Amino acid sequence: MSSNSSLRDLYNPASSAWAFVPPPPPMQNASAPAPAAPAMTTYQWTNRPAHNSIFDLSPSLDLSEPSSLNVPLLLRSLVASALLQYTSTALVMPLEVGKLLLQIQWIPKDGPAPSGQAHEEEEAEEALSDSTNEDESYFADPVASHIQYPAPKPVDDQGYVVRTSVLEDGTRPEYIIPVGSMNGAWDMVKRVAAFRGEGWLSLWKGLFTSCVHDVLFSNVQPLVDSLMHSVFLSSASGLYRPPFLLPVASHVITGFLLSPLDLVRTRLISQSGMQRHRTYTGPFDALTQIIAQEGGIKSIYFHPQLFIPTILDNGLRPLLHILMPTLIAPRLGFGPHVAADTSPVAWAFAQVLGSVAGLLITLPIETVRRRLQVQTRGTAKVLRTCVETRPVPYNGVVDALWHIVTEERSDLPIRRRSRARRRQVEGAEEKDVDGLSVEKQDGSRWLRNTGIGQLYRGLRMRLGVSIIVFLLTTLGGQQEVDGGWAEL
Repeated sequence: MSSNSSLRDLYNPASSAWAFVPPPPPMQNASAPAPAAPAMTTYQWTNRPAHNSIFDLSPSLDLSEPSSLNVPLLLRSLVASALLQYTSTALVMPLEVGKLLLQIQWIPKDGPAPSGQAHEEEEAEEALSDSTNEDESYFADPVASHIQYPAPKPVDDQGYVVRTSVLEDGTRPEYIIPVGSMNGAWDMVKRVAAFRGEGWLSLWKGLFTSCVHDVLFSNVQPLVDSLMHSVFLSSASGLYRPPFLLPVASHVITGFLLSPLDLVRTRLISQSGMQRHRTYTGPFDALTQIIAQEGGIKSIYFHPQLFIPTILDNGLRPLLHILMPTLIAPRLGFGPHVAADTSPVAWAFAQVLGSVAGLLITLPIETVRRRLQVQTRGTAKVLRTCVETRPVPYNGVVDALWHIVTEERSDLPIRRRSRARRRQVEGAEEKDVDGLSVEKQDGSRWLRNTGIGQLYRGLRMRLGVSIIVFLLTTLGGQQEVDGGWAEL
């Protein structure tokens, strides 16, 4: 082919349609015929979103397809979570029952020992007396000797014997556990398990209510806290608020909303386990009776004997939990700037000391709250509790604190001394010239003769939990510890 050949056959008219056509291949030889033009392909835009590469890692997260939701897997996860929470609550429930029963137990300071018991002790002491006393009794005038009988017990108008002491077994109701050792919550657990009217199953009274309360509190409190942060810490709000105010307020609001469940739990644990003396058959029956007989929903929320302890208990706990470590940490000698991210061990130690200092304030408030929750109001009958409670109701928080300290004692009620024991004590006091032993006895007993120890039932158990949490935090390297342990 000549060089002046025409290129007219290679010309294509311009298309008016919007199309993307790939460029033609380069010509190898001018004399070769031109290849046929490929068919034009038109691309149309659609509303389909771009592919998200994160769904390639987990296809079950692809929410664009409704069939990707695994309903059986979701149900199994919920059931497993519920069983885990129920099991963890059941493990600590016996200690919680023992602590609560110790908190509501009433031990009067001036409760006299039963006269029959004192008479039996005197007879036993006289039978074991020495030979000198036997000789004196041999030469004594038999006419002058007389038999001493216990004084007659007081009776009421109907002829029933009036109970004058918590140690009297004859007048003690059958559903009340006898007053015994109060060395800790574990001792009360053993007494509940050994008592014929309670048994081992009574150590899990109120388990379902406690589990529901804990689950709701752990889920509602973060929701309330995030809601308050979004409202009060927005850019439009220019007011200054302390950093601990909103968390404390969220705990107070959540505790107030769930206070009826806490009231029901206290009533279920404290009531008698015997069927004929039981007041409530379950949590729903307890809530129904409380609403119907004690002033309705408004009363269980806003009654002064319930509202004030609820606000104090749910407000002081988070406040002291936040403030105490920040006040104690700089005074430990680790430096002025001690924080959880820079010094985790020092911060955990400061939290333990802060929790101990906080318990000295929160435990009395918790004890008063439990005692006020046990008291019935309105037209409801007096709750038959499985431990001794004060026969006269308290009038409020201050009244309860005052009467616990002044009219109760922190150890077992003192039994009446026999004659031989009184002689031995008097002889020891006469031989002690300096009087050091008398002062030592009085100094060691003055605290036990008051009700200060009654306000701190369960303190050793809380201290043990704080030490365990400190060890787990130190060895595990965790900066934050689950706050559920503090509810023990």
